Amino acid sequence: MSDEKLLLRLDHPHGPGDTFISWQHGSGGFFATTGVDQSVVIYDHHGRKVEHIPLQGACTGFGWDVDGDLLAIITSSSPHIILWDANTGKKSQVDTGLRDSMSCVRWSKIGSVLAVGTARGNLTIYNHSTAKRIPVLGKHTKRISCGAWSTENLLALGSEDKTLSISNTEGDTLRIISLRSEPSDIQFSEMKLDERLDGEHTVSVLVGRKTLFLYNLHDPENPVELAFQQRYGSVVTYKWFGDGYILLGFSAGFFVAISTHMKEVGQELFQAKNHRNSLNDIAVCSRLGKVASCGDNQVKIHDMSNLQETSSVLTVEEDEVERLSWSEDGQLLGVVTHSGTIYIYLSQLPIIWSVFNTHAAVLTSLTELTLYSCESKAPTPRLTVHLPMEPSFMSLGPYHCAAGMNNRAWFYELGQNKATLLRDREYLGTVSSLRLSADYASVLYEGKIQLHMIETPDVSSEDRESKMFPSQHPLDMNITAHALTTDFLIYASSMGHIHYFFLEDWKLVTDFQHTAGIRELYADQTGIRLIVVDDRSEGYVYSPIADEMLKIPDFPASCSGALWDCDAQEHNVFIVFDDTKIITYLYDKDSIEGTSVINAGLCKLPTNQVPLLLFGGQVVLETASGKLTQMTLPTHEISGPSIHDIQKGSLQQTLDRQLKLHRFSEAWKTCQVLNRKEAWEQLTEGLLRSLEIEFAIRVYRHIGNVGMVWSLQSIQNIEDQRLLAGHVSMFLQDFDRAQDWYLKSSQPVAALHMRQDLLHWDQALQLAAKLAPEQVPYIAREYAQQLEFIGNYAEALSHYERGLLEAHTTEGKKPHPDEETHNMQCRAGVARTAIRCGDIRRGVSIAADTSSSRQLKRECADILESMKQHLNDAAMLYESGLFYDKAASAYIRLKNWEKVGDVLPNVTSPKIHLQYAKAKEADGKYQEALKAYEMARDMDSVVRLNLDHLNNPEEAVHVVQETKSIEGAKMVARFFQRLGDYRSAIRFLVLSRCHDEAFQLARQHHQMELYGEVLTDSLEADVKPQDFNSLALHFEGENNSMLAGKYYYHAGDYSKALKHLMQVLKANSEDPKVISLAIEVVAVASDDHLASQLIEFLLGEADGIPKDPKFLFRLYMARHQYREAAKTAIIVASQEQINGNYRNAHDVLFEMYQELRRNGIKIPTEMHSNLMLLHSYILVRLHVRQGEHLKGARMLIRVANNISKFPSHVVPILTSTVIECSRAGLKASAFSYAAMLMRPEYRLQVDPKYSKKIEAVVRKPGSKLSAANEEEEPSSPCPYCDGPLPVTELNCVHCKNSVPFCIATGQHIVKDNLTACPNCDFPAILPELQLIVESGEACPMCCKAISVDQLRKVADVKSYLYQQGED
Repeated sequence: MSDEKLLLRLDHPHGPGDTFISWQHGSGGFFATTGVDQSVVIYDHHGRKVEHIPLQGACTGFGWDVDGDLLAIITSSSPHIILWDANTGKKSQVDTGLRDSMSCVRWSKIGSVLAVGTARGNLTIYNHSTAKRIPVLGKHTKRISCGAWSTENLLALGSEDKTLSISNTEGDTLRIISLRSEPSDIQFSEMKLDERLDGEHTVSVLVGRKTLFLYNLHDPENPVELAFQQRYGSVVTYKWFGDGYILLGFSAGFFVAISTHMKEVGQELFQAKNHRNSLNDIAVCSRLGKVASCGDNQVKIHDMSNLQETSSVLTVEEDEVERLSWSEDGQLLGVVTHSGTIYIYLSQLPIIWSVFNTHAAVLTSLTELTLYSCESKAPTPRLTVHLPMEPSFMSLGPYHCAAGMNNRAWFYELGQNKATLLRDREYLGTVSSLRLSADYASVLYEGKIQLHMIETPDVSSEDRESKMFPSQHPLDMNITAHALTTDFLIYASSMGHIHYFFLEDWKLVTDFQHTAGIRELYADQTGIRLIVVDDRSEGYVYSPIADEMLKIPDFPASCSGALWDCDAQEHNVFIVFDDTKIITYLYDKDSIEGTSVINAGLCKLPTNQVPLLLFGGQVVLETASGKLTQMTLPTHEISGPSIHDIQKGSLQQTLDRQLKLHRFSEAWKTCQVLNRKEAWEQLTEGLLRSLEIEFAIRVYRHIGNVGMVWSLQSIQNIEDQRLLAGHVSMFLQDFDRAQDWYLKSSQPVAALHMRQDLLHWDQALQLAAKLAPEQVPYIAREYAQQLEFIGNYAEALSHYERGLLEAHTTEGKKPHPDEETHNMQCRAGVARTAIRCGDIRRGVSIAADTSSSRQLKRECADILESMKQHLNDAAMLYESGLFYDKAASAYIRLKNWEKVGDVLPNVTSPKIHLQYAKAKEADGKYQEALKAYEMARDMDSVVRLNLDHLNNPEEAVHVVQETKSIEGAKMVARFFQRLGDYRSAIRFLVLSRCHDEAFQLARQHHQMELYGEVLTDSLEADVKPQDFNSLALHFEGENNSMLAGKYYYHAGDYSKALKHLMQVLKANSEDPKVISLAIEVVAVASDDHLASQLIEFLLGEADGIPKDPKFLFRLYMARHQYREAAKTAIIVASQEQINGNYRNAHDVLFEMYQELRRNGIKIPTEMHSNLMLLHSYILVRLHVRQGEHLKGARMLIRVANNISKFPSHVVPILTSTVIECSRAGLKASAFSYAAMLMRPEYRLQVDPKYSKKIEAVVRKPGSKLSAANEEEEPSSPCPYCDGPLPVTELNCVHCKNSVPFCIATGQHIVKDNLTACPNCDFPAILPELQLIVESGEACPMCCKAISVDQLRKVADVKSYLYQQGED
């Protein structure tokens, strides 16, 4: 915890017992000690004994004069004063003239005046300069125990007689102050008063070690006596510090600070128990701003600015610390123990240091130099050099170090583990500073520089062994600063000269003259970057290559030093510091702003520390005790252990700092973590400004900005730095800077091209006049167009005229390829702007020229039309430009109807036709007006003319019906009202959306039913439910429940609608129209209660009469209750089938089948079976028509086997079966069904035409064997299991599956050759369905026409084998 270093230890120099120490004032080179051995010993600060003075008795006091030249010693047994002269080393004695023992000795603060008090209260004042002695008897009545001088040479003495006396240098008593107890430790100082008074006007004294007495010489009537808490113990000592503050030490170990300001007097500002058992002494060092207290075996040191914290602790293990004393310069602290041992600590070293690259040489003791390596995280000591003297300067080179004082320097060669003394050298004057390179030393003394080789040169280098600067102007030039690098000696003078001396060629290569004298130079390792501080306290960076000086912004007025960064990647970074702050700068050489110095940030410099070296943003600092510490500049630090752990806000600040210092690689990583578009754009801008084109391409490629990647790749290989900077400045939209760079580059015309691209025509004209005069006409034209656009017509006209190439071409010169186009544009501009500027004749003549374009005629005519006073010219130009609509409009405004009529056939604008129509109507020419209105598509006006003027209502009605015009319908309605044709009037009132008028008219003339029909048939979106509600109320009032229910339904009141319809059905329960309407109502209402009412009615629960099931089926379908509808559909189909309406039954089942499929509902087996039977019956006729009697017979056999489901046509079906089986050769089947027909219940019903044939079949059946062979049916594979299955069999005996049937043949389907109807999606055997379609038949199932091209072979038959919900 301690920064203090033990310099030396004196073990009991006066034997065991009380020992005292006193530091020499001024230089502080000596200190004196005394103790119980009745002697005084004088040491130098290295601990070497200088003088030993034996005494006749115990020493009662000793002290140095204000200059440190004389040491005064008094004893208890001698009336003489012993004086030791530090300059000569001689001692002398002075007789006090008094014969009593001396007790107190004090030197004046402003001269060599000595006051000595005695044990009897007498006083002697001795002036060593004049050797005058003034004895004063009876100053006090008892022993004088303490005293002090003020800066005004007033002497305060305290005595055991409990009084305090104030005297002058003559010994005259000015004041006597009585005290409560014996005084001790008198001091002069200055209290804090509201009014600042000069001089030490306050005497402070301890009274009885209990209170502190403050006596103000300017206010003697109001002394202040301060008492303290008893727990503190007695007051041991006190010290004044700062601006009127006092530190007090108490015997109980307490350490207290108080203020003497009158408003705060006695108030404790700080209090701490600094030591556990006791506090023995306090010392204050104003030079260091530190205070120390001792007690027990410790010394605790505090900063005056922060007493709460202990800055360091010194521990003496063997003994208790009794006394403290600081040397005047604060470098050494003397600590005396209770047993008499003296410890001398080095509390502050002279800060002498030197650095080379990443190595630093630091004075770590008074005669010890330590070399550190600073490349690692913490500075590492490398070797120590012991010096023969205390150096005042030092220097470090790559292989040597040097240190010295006055006019002498010692040179050491640096080895791996030790330093070897090479030589020492004396110079002709006191050395101000010394610099080292690999071979040379540069020594500055008395305004001159001696450059010499460090080691003894060989013969070949003798002529370069040494050189003095300045060599040419010794009288004029006073060298004030210098720097030495591997290649150059750089030095500057008080006249502002900066010289570079090239060591290799041994000659001056640069001479720069600054406007002020140079105070200091700080060069980088190569010397090509030089920080210059002049006499005006301004800082600059000088580049010898460009021979330019750049001012450093925000340069501190009291600059203490500057450091360049040693890291090769950070070689453009440097810092400048004073006593309180460090400012980081970037020397930006390659950027679009040119060479500049950028202030990157500021940070606080730790107190009492000096920056030595900068490496990669890490600053190595030296503390007051000679130790090295490190700090990271805020511009380089990352506020977290990892970049991924930093918060987004801090990360953005980190990115800003990285970009300011051009640390682009770190900025890339930061942007990857931030991953924000704004951060990437910020990085790309920084890269572009620094002309880091390749890195910028990488970033733009990463963020996907293809355009910028292409643009930068196109300029990547440009070697001209100025041209490159111009392109980049243009990309960053800094166009003025881009122009400056372009004009300095090898392609200045690029500035002109840029201004042209930016439409900056004014600047482009100025540039073109110098760079490309042949471009002036074209730029003038472009500039004129811009001026014309913004309304500056006069200048535009001037530039259009300037752009005409006739004035710029010379004979024999090849014309520009676009010359004609350019001239046409210029003439057009002249025409437009001439008209704008009032030269109408000129503009119109140019525009009316046959060579002028239609567009120009239009533009000039528009301008003339807007001017309102030249409509005739505008109309003429419109007409000549074939802009007939605009011409007609202008002629109409001129009321030139003849011209309007001439151009009207070419007019397409309805607006023009409308204006013309209105004019003709006003003239009474209705037929012409009618045609014009039709051309204008103003059909309302057409209706109006037909009704009001042309008496042609049929045409008006036709127009209204075609156009659905609301206004036209109103006019027609009013026309029919006037004629008394109310039915027509009502229709057209509804069409015109005048529903209220139509309602009133219908009610007046008993046409409400017509009104309702018209309203229902109306497709207008604005028919409101209220209109239907009014109708419903009307019919409800007339007890017409049917119409009331209908219109309540349209009004959306479904409950009332059903109520009225049910009333109608109670009277006529079989009215299909009413039932259908009720079904619509329930379906739209989506109300289960209303649905249950209607279902109860349809099932006959209300009146006991079940209604036709088809109504129930329709209800279920309307309500999307498909499962219930399917059950009902089977019932309906069964009734139709029983009644012999097989096609109706088929259609009902087919529609229901499709509906269930669309909704993903499984088809009931009964429905599938019934549909298959009905379809088989329908297929019979198709097969017979196609001549396929065998297929027809097979279908009839399937139907005959289920003949009970066809009760209406049993005999006809069986008869057809017998006939078709006979035709197909199915004798057994024919016999079987013929025998069935011969049964008594059927025999009489057989058609007489077929009875004999049937009887013959029964009578002659043929042989049973042949009949069996004829009955064999071919098989095909089952689509489920591939087992053999008869073609008309739909139930596989092998896998027990029901096989889907083919809609073309009625046979079961096969996997290999399957198709489906494109309309109903029922499966069929592909060749069979193709034959039917090719014969012109429709789909047998859905009866919709299909073409052969629509039939496709099915690849996946699973969708036809398995219904939804099945595996």
